Amino acid sequence: MSTTTAPSGTARTASALRRLYFVRAAFALVWAAVTIAAADGINPLAVALFVLYPLFDAGAAVHDLRSSRDGGSPALLRVNIAVSLVAAAGLGATAASGVPAMLRVWGLWAIVAGLVQLVVGVTRRGLGGQWPMIISGGLSVLAGGSFVAMAGAADPSLASAAGYAVPGAVFFLVSAVRLGQATTGQATTGQATTGQATTGRATNGN
Repeated sequence: MSTTTAPSGTARTASALRRLYFVRAAFALVWAAVTIAAADGINPLAVALFVLYPLFDAGAAVHDLRSSRDGGSPALLRVNIAVSLVAAAGLGATAASGVPAMLRVWGLWAIVAGLVQLVVGVTRRGLGGQWPMIISGGLSVLAGGSFVAMAGAADPSLASAAGYAVPGAVFFLVSAVRLGQATTGQATTGQATTGQATTGRATNGN
């Protein structure tokens, strides 16, 4: 009984994360396409889009926290939620101060969110498909630093910061695919274990 219960719990968590990663990948790609086109400067649409992204990240972390209880890292996910909400408020508040101020908030958020994603990925390695998340988290930290540095440039651009979402979307897709493979492998292992147990009981009965 215990041999088959643990893999099924892990498989459920992997399946929930897989669906979430597909949604996050699709959102990031659409968001990047719209934002790159709209963010030629500070305008209401561009500000709304930049506020929306960390809000969606917070919502995704809430869903992650509720649907993947076997995945661990609840404290880190709560940190992610808090940081993303603060970033969304900060982006809205600094819009009146200009592009450099928004880039600094965006960059700091990318650094912290990337660190959280990296650590969460490390703690979830047993689920499978987490190396893309670990790499993506590390790249987010580097990208965040570049956004902060970009804020001091002569002609900073929000459109260039919007491209941040594209690599993240690719890594979410890769991780979702690998999680699907891990889920299939765990299901196969569980079935094989169940079959062996059934065979063993039949043998003992004979």
